[in-house]
Amino acid sequence: MSISHKDLHSKYTLGGLLISLGIIYGDIGTSPLYVMKAIIGDKIITTDLVLGGLSCIFWTLTLQTTLKYVIITLNADNHGEGGIFSLYSLVKKTKIKWLIVPAIIGGSLLLAEGIITPPISVSAAVEGLLIFNPDIPTIPIVIIIIFLLFVIQQFGAKIVSRFFSPIMLVWFSMLGVLGVLQIYKNIFILKAINPYYAYNLLTSDASGHGFLILGAVFLCTTGAESLYSDMGHCGRRNIRISWIFVKSMLLLNYFGQGAFLLLNEGSTLTHLGSSNPNPFYLIMASWFQPIGIVVATLAAIIASQALISGSFTLINEAMRLNFWPKFKVIYPTDVKGQLYIPSINWLLFFGCIGIILHFKESKNMEHAYGLSIILGMMMTTTLLNFYFIMKRVKLYYMVPLIALYFIIESSFLAANITKFYDGGYVTLLVAFCMISVMTIWYFAKKISKSYTKIVNLKDYIKVLLELSDDLAIPKYATHLIYMTNAGKADEIEEKVMYSILRKRPKRADIYWFIHVNILNEPYKTEYRVTEIAEKTIFRIDFNLGFREPTKINLMFKEVITNMVKNGEVDVTSRYESLNKNNIIGDFKFVLSEKYLSNDSDLTFFEKVIMNSYFFIKKLTLSEESAFNLDIGSVRVEKFPMVLHAPENIGLTRIYSKKQEI
Repeated sequence: MSISHKDLHSKYTLGGLLISLGIIYGDIGTSPLYVMKAIIGDKIITTDLVLGGLSCIFWTLTLQTTLKYVIITLNADNHGEGGIFSLYSLVKKTKIKWLIVPAIIGGSLLLAEGIITPPISVSAAVEGLLIFNPDIPTIPIVIIIIFLLFVIQQFGAKIVSRFFSPIMLVWFSMLGVLGVLQIYKNIFILKAINPYYAYNLLTSDASGHGFLILGAVFLCTTGAESLYSDMGHCGRRNIRISWIFVKSMLLLNYFGQGAFLLLNEGSTLTHLGSSNPNPFYLIMASWFQPIGIVVATLAAIIASQALISGSFTLINEAMRLNFWPKFKVIYPTDVKGQLYIPSINWLLFFGCIGIILHFKESKNMEHAYGLSIILGMMMTTTLLNFYFIMKRVKLYYMVPLIALYFIIESSFLAANITKFYDGGYVTLLVAFCMISVMTIWYFAKKISKSYTKIVNLKDYIKVLLELSDDLAIPKYATHLIYMTNAGKADEIEEKVMYSILRKRPKRADIYWFIHVNILNEPYKTEYRVTEIAEKTIFRIDFNLGFREPTKINLMFKEVITNMVKNGEVDVTSRYESLNKNNIIGDFKFVLSEKYLSNDSDLTFFEKVIMNSYFFIKKLTLSEESAFNLDIGSVRVEKFPMVLHAPENIGLTRIYSKKQEI
């Protein structure tokens, strides 16, 4: 870990604590808008229900969010960064191949969360307007807010993010004050800290309905996975310290809602004299409700912004790790790590609109929310187990811990699985689509790599040098550049040599081979130059972190500039008239675009994967755009991909008899 990463995670500042409020806690911080409402539902308010629900919330936030994520999982940082793909990049060193499965599933489920969080958070906040007029059409208002939220993504969040932290500070302070005012009226509510009340509620009904309350309780910890993903923005220590404040304010508000509900024991939410029976708004004084609605809506927008930005980061990591097709990535500001992916932005937008139009109200969206998130948490737990093994954590510490979370998360899964037909299938369907794309892309790349023939570059040095001096062949370019996936400096794909020597011989003064190596750490920009033949054949290896942009055009120019300064290469044109005037020679990139050859003999699995791969590829970024190359200096050549080509068809020659003349 570099010094900067150590500083990031060991130091804490007032500014860092405030930033963490605006970036980290949006999702989990807006959960009071709907958790208690989901727990009570249309049931009669009873002491056992309220105290049991609050006890479940307290211990869920303590065991699941605080212990698992804030204390334990935040230690699993990859050079300062967190998130399921960062964790996978760490445990990948164990060489256990099937760990790709929980990584892909977990990443897909986190993307599904990015589609459900904006609708449920914004809807729950805006529905506070129904207090004043039950006929207000909230759906158009929610859609407009969501639309504006996605429109501003292209400009970056640098300007508006300055207001995130102060707004979230006001939000959490408001949660705490509202809670304290209600707890003061009924201090008896603090008994809910006793885990007995949680146990009593979960086992109170022989039919299992008490246990199913966990499905609603789980909504209080839905932002924990995002908390881990955003670790690199604020630092571990800032998150841990700020969480003390955040958790305190959340619990005060939950207990305040519980105290209010106990004062109305025997009633139902619909009988509390409000057109929007949400305990969150019912605990407010009538004069404060308009202010509360505005602050809640702003907090919901910030929570949505955090999930959208997190989705961009997640997709960018997936692209770099070859889990996702290449799409255009824009860096709207100079803030490191801030990016914008237009196609994903609008995919998320239409997904959010679909959720809003399908479920209409936040209470209906609650059913779709928990199932995908608990499955994602279980994937993180799986990878975390192998992280412990890799770090040689003592068995007496690791086994009980993993067993504890297996029990907790299995219980949450069992409670949430009952919501499948009530809406849980929607987010799982979204996640399944994501999983399918990632699986197809991963296996297609793996199949392609296994059938790529690699040759020894040393065997071709002599012919390349002779080609470079062969004046009988028209010069193709002064500098000819090929991208290569070959990992070693003395290796090259056979198709590259085929392109240079046989698919119209390409004479050049200098041949360049560029390899991009994606590292398991997030941020690094290094390169190595290997001179294969003096002043004529070079190979450049770029070692880039999986969060670094692949700007080959700019990076290659920087390398050339440094080499010229060091006298390692002469880039001036070899044409006599241009050379006299020190004119730089032309540079030409040649990229190969693969297509599936009709000569391939595929298995059923390979046929499904490869046909799906090439179909998806038509919708994605071109190779030159993916490498950020200047289109004017790029030539793309079609190259057939032949899988399982038959070596011998078995033709039989027929000899004709000689005819007498």
